[in-house]
Amino acid sequence: MSFIEGIKEKARQNIKTIVLPESNDVRVLTAAAKVKEEGFADVILVGNKDSINELANENNIDIANIKIVDPNTSEKFSKYAEDFYELRKAKGMTLEQAKEIMKDNVYFGMMMVKEEDADGLVSGAAHSTSDTLRPALQILKTAPGTKLVSAFFLMVVPNCEYGEKGTFIFSDAGLNEYPDAEALSEIAISSSKSFKQLVGAEPRVAMLSYSTYGSAHSPLTEKVVEATKLLKEKEPNLIADGELQFDAAIIPEIAASKAPGSPVAGKANTLIFPDLDAGNIGYKLVQRLAKAEAYGPLCQGIAKPVNDLSRGCSSEDIVGVVAITCVQAQE
Repeated sequence: MSFIEGIKEKARQNIKTIVLPESNDVRVLTAAAKVKEEGFADVILVGNKDSINELANENNIDIANIKIVDPNTSEKFSKYAEDFYELRKAKGMTLEQAKEIMKDNVYFGMMMVKEEDADGLVSGAAHSTSDTLRPALQILKTAPGTKLVSAFFLMVVPNCEYGEKGTFIFSDAGLNEYPDAEALSEIAISSSKSFKQLVGAEPRVAMLSYSTYGSAHSPLTEKVVEATKLLKEKEPNLIADGELQFDAAIIPEIAASKAPGSPVAGKANTLIFPDLDAGNIGYKLVQRLAKAEAYGPLCQGIAKPVNDLSRGCSSEDIVGVVAITCVQAQE
């Protein structure tokens, strides 16, 4: 069974409802139909019912049994707008502004999750990351005990002996541009929890750098050294180490030479990149050159499950992220 099929099977054990607000995108409608067919989640499409059905019919997509909610005609519209106003009035929001914003599918969908009319939301096929995360942070806010929202990719590399049978988390590869040492340590903690939740195996966290164990010295390497120190102080039982170069982190033979005695080197499965440039470039390299499945950017640290999509995603990518969001909602 593939990784994503295992996730779908876990989702089937406790069916959750996921909002898809980008109902004017053919990929999203195709994914919604596929999710319904495979039976691992309930989905709600947000938007104008006539427009959605017209687009589905034009593309021979069967969405007959999928719930559609139009913000403009929903009986919940006024309550959502008033509750959103209460959340934002201290920031200068007026009730009229709240009502206007609530006509936006993503904001409306986020209120559905907030009010427990749905369990999670997936967006980003036709929106930027900020357009997905801004309403999430305004409405759902951060999870208790979490200092930082971050984004990761769950990478499944075919025919790969490294990581957890070819499965890795790459983090942060979607949100935080220049995390300092404190932020890197928080990203690592969240990522280890995400790995355990989604993969079901023990996370082995590598704090990545262009240096291994002091082979180079600069402000860049010192940031990772400090982040590793903070991480070990905060989570002494977590299997983590750094600073490590990528090859030392995942290849046992190189680890034996560059980082002998490391509890992580040569067997890392949770890879923490020093900045967004490195993380984003890294995941795309592995996705395109190693033909890896890349699910994300998946979010961690938000009070309820919200996941972003790459605007270059396929309908199958959306299906996979919906399944992952269901599993996150089960927790």
